[in-house]
Amino acid sequence: MTTIAVTGHMDITDATVPLVRDALRDLLAAHDTGDLVGVSCVAAGADTLFAEAVLDVGGRLILVIPSKDYRARKVDPEQAPIFDRLVLSAAQVVTMPHERAGREAYEAAGKELLQRADRLVAVWSGSPPNGKGGTADVVLEARAAGIPVDVVWPDGAERRS
Repeated sequence: MTTIAVTGHMDITDATVPLVRDALRDLLAAHDTGDLVGVSCVAAGADTLFAEAVLDVGGRLILVIPSKDYRARKVDPEQAPIFDRLVLSAAQVVTMPHERAGREAYEAAGKELLQRADRLVAVWSGSPPNGKGGTADVVLEARAAGIPVDVVWPDGAERRS
C-alpha cells in the first residue's frame, strides 16, 4: 500500500485547474492504484483536485478535516457539493479536535497528513512560507521528516492575485 498526502494552493486560477488535474492523474497513475491511499484536507483548489484524482484512478481516500466547524465556516457555497461528495466517497474521515478553523487547526491537520504519508504531493508554486500550516510549511516539514515530496506545478500554472 502507498499512502500519498497532498498539500497545495487554494488560489489557483481557473485556467490552471485542468493543468493541475492532468498532472495529478499522471502522477497517481504511475503508482499501483489498487493499493493507493490518498490523504487530503479537501480544501478548495489543490486538495480537492487531488482527492478527485485519487478516486478517478481507483484509489481510496482519507480526509482530514481541520476543525469541527470547517464546513460551515470555510467551505464556500459553490464548493459545498464537491466537498460533500468527497466526504461521502471517502473510506475514512478524520476530524481534528479543534472547534474552530484557523492556523492552529490547519497546522494540526498538516501534521496529521504527514503522519499518514509515505509521500507528499505538493501543488506548489515554490513560494516561501507565509505562516504555519500553509503549503510551503508542510513541504518543509515533510522534507525534514524524510518524506519524499513530488512538486506539481505545470508550465503555465498560476495563482490568483
